[in-house]
Amino acid sequence: MRISGTHVYYYFVCQRKLWCFAKAIRMEHLDENVQLGKLLDESSYTRDSGQVMIDETVNIDFIRDWKVLHEVKKSRAIEEAGIWQLKYYIYFLREKGIAIENGVIDYPKLRRREEATLSPEDSEELVLILADIEKICAQNTPPHVIDKPICKKCAYFEYCYI
Repeated sequence: MRISGTHVYYYFVCQRKLWCFAKAIRMEHLDENVQLGKLLDESSYTRDSGQVMIDETVNIDFIRDWKVLHEVKKSRAIEEAGIWQLKYYIYFLREKGIAIENGVIDYPKLRRREEATLSPEDSEELVLILADIEKICAQNTPPHVIDKPICKKCAYFEYCYI
């Protein structure tokens, strides 16, 4: 199974959402928040090269000097998920022999940045996370609803609650 950054991101946000995404149950195209995030991503940092798709698996917002990865996010609401997504990109590229030094999450609306590095411990943790993602995606039934405040703004809200 090819694990994308979205898989890793959803793993930290909601494992039910991860399962739906893996089963091609896609609701994002209907969600206003997702559309706003895409617009922000496309309109921010226009002087930097656009998104970079690698091995049809990871889609990096932009790379500076093939040393620093950048990921653009709308808000810090799910910051841990964004940090692990970026760590996964660093891990993925290092596994391909590309010496990425670190990553930066850019929040253009907030005019903030958050740096992310990948420690050896993070790499070990990622191996476990990737195995868990594969296990969740292989299940025949979705994980339980997490029922958290973030669910109200989720593209999958109707799928989970109606």
